[in-house]
Amino acid sequence: MRPDVLFPLFADLTTLPGVGPKNVKLFEKVTGSRIRDLLFLAPTAFIDRSPRASVQGASEGSVVTVAVDIGAHHASPRGSNRPYRIAVSDAEIDFHLIFFHAQADYLRRILPSGQRRVISGKVEHFDGVVQMPHPDHVVPVEEADSIPLVEPVYPLTAGLSLRVLGRTLRAALDTAIDLPEWQDVAFVQREKLPSWKAAIEALHAPNSPKDLEPAAPARRRLAYDELLSHQLALALARASMKRGKGAPTTGDGRLRKRVLDHLPYKPTGAQQRSIGEIEADMGDGLRMMRLLQGDVGSGKTLVALMAMLTAVEAGGQAALMAPTEILARQHADGLRDLAEAAGVTLEIVTGRDKGRAREEKLERLASGEVDILVGTHALFQKDIGFRDLRLAVVDEQHRFGVTQRMALADKGASTDVLVMTATPIPRTLALVSYGDMDVSILDEKPPGRQPIETRLVAIDRIDEVIDGISRRLDAGARCYWVCPLVEESEVVDLAAAEERYRALAAVLGPERVALVHGRMSPTEKDEAMARFVEGRAQLLIATTVIEVGVNVPEATLMVIERAERFGLAQLHQLRGRVGRGDKASHCLLLYGGPLSEQGRARLQIMRESDDGFRLAEEDLRLRGAGDVLGVKQSGLPDFMIADLESQGDLMKIAQDDARLILNQDPQLESERGQALRVLLYLMERDEAIKFLAAG
Repeated sequence: MRPDVLFPLFADLTTLPGVGPKNVKLFEKVTGSRIRDLLFLAPTAFIDRSPRASVQGASEGSVVTVAVDIGAHHASPRGSNRPYRIAVSDAEIDFHLIFFHAQADYLRRILPSGQRRVISGKVEHFDGVVQMPHPDHVVPVEEADSIPLVEPVYPLTAGLSLRVLGRTLRAALDTAIDLPEWQDVAFVQREKLPSWKAAIEALHAPNSPKDLEPAAPARRRLAYDELLSHQLALALARASMKRGKGAPTTGDGRLRKRVLDHLPYKPTGAQQRSIGEIEADMGDGLRMMRLLQGDVGSGKTLVALMAMLTAVEAGGQAALMAPTEILARQHADGLRDLAEAAGVTLEIVTGRDKGRAREEKLERLASGEVDILVGTHALFQKDIGFRDLRLAVVDEQHRFGVTQRMALADKGASTDVLVMTATPIPRTLALVSYGDMDVSILDEKPPGRQPIETRLVAIDRIDEVIDGISRRLDAGARCYWVCPLVEESEVVDLAAAEERYRALAAVLGPERVALVHGRMSPTEKDEAMARFVEGRAQLLIATTVIEVGVNVPEATLMVIERAERFGLAQLHQLRGRVGRGDKASHCLLLYGGPLSEQGRARLQIMRESDDGFRLAEEDLRLRGAGDVLGVKQSGLPDFMIADLESQGDLMKIAQDDARLILNQDPQLESERGQALRVLLYLMERDEAIKFLAAG
């Protein structure tokens, strides 16, 4: 239950003066319908409304606050488009106030001829005459103090003025009460941070540009509140997941030895280190929650297989879940040979399995005959039961939610969880998405991986590129062509891919070209991929559906059309589809001009570096957190105040603080623990409180 102290903050905005059922919908568009939502709406700029003697010399578009004598009103002729004009004079010059669609009676009432008023608004120049259209403030001289000297600027929507929003915010601030201090007092003093209430008040009262920066004490305080609540929620989820494992999973190494003897190469030092970390986690009495992060081609699959074989050696089973059917089938095909070498039974289950064939697989799984199961999110379905699931491996975790990985882990009584991602993630974002996990990093490439030469080519040279591809195909090569990311629309992206397919098939011959996109049926996708894998088709045209995991060692050329529309991490993923065999490989980045400065910098970095971790950090710096993983598919939280690019240092502090808190007070029962419960409710992390109840 939400604490009583927070009830005023979670009250509806309609409890404030001037907010009714109609305009509350406008507030909802900007921030939300509750007082708390409005308090966390941070200003993006401010207007200086300090009084001046005259508008004389004011630059175009600048805001001026000035006392004026009201002269004659000039109403616009009926039926004309001309504005209503009011002549005014300040201490130095005469000018006009301009009103469109004016209500004459109202204007005569607030701006009566012969009287003095203080006005504030934007100055414009028209035909050499100064004018002020629709002043923001008009007050009698004795009420001049009611015009704020510095007025914060907020995101707005049509129908909601800055004046109305500001008035409502001032009423909302009156409800902000002192809340118990949930931050470590020593940390607050060292960082010179205000209390929560003082920070909220200062957030909405900027006096200089510095007050709008992430480093401003009020913003830093509120950002840290957000990040700590996020990391505390993750830490509580982690603690809940780790509880109840009991039996350690320890293998004798016999199955893993068979696989290593079968391999034509020796694992890298990074692979051996990661295998050791995972083995140690599985062997203790707590549930493993570990992230295996490795660049394209760093050998994550072998590390995952070693972990799965540890589970089988211990008498249990393992499951590997992939985000797409293409990737699940590829995992199954890639692992089958090694599973046979180890003498273990591997099966695949996808949404396509139906009827008796599916039932037989599930019976064998439930009886323990199947050692390793590979599949998509179909593995979550209720009819899938394991005899003893010891390890759940989740591939490309950012496409699944935390709840989904928990659901898979709950298929067993003491299931360890290993999450894999081939998307190198900047350190800050890794803490956001995987703060509840320990991390193993594969930072070496296995022997035999070919360097990929990357070149930038202007799109107007596309005919030369197609001629070059034609010569390569004649020589027996296989190539990818990735179509542009047109917009956040699968339909439009698909149209672009189909158009490119028709154009290239006409030039190169339809029998040599295959097309794969996300709207094809699984059977159609498999058939197109099979044609390419087997060499019956030499050029695969695709949307970004091939970004992750597709493995065709014979492919030596990757063409990415309109590369400037992709993020660095995505370009790096796509490039990693080639260079997997023993032949020299190339990547052509086709760009449309003119490139922005940022676009050119990104493509230049791609040309210079094949280090996915460096590219990920550059991507964060150049594009911002929201675009790096793609917010829609990443599950990144939508922070209200915290800025991950500039306040990343706070995320690590928050993670350390959260773990220390739960180490000392696992049920949040101390005085600070009770205050932290208030923080979790304030930040709407109620799910985390349920983990406490479960404990």
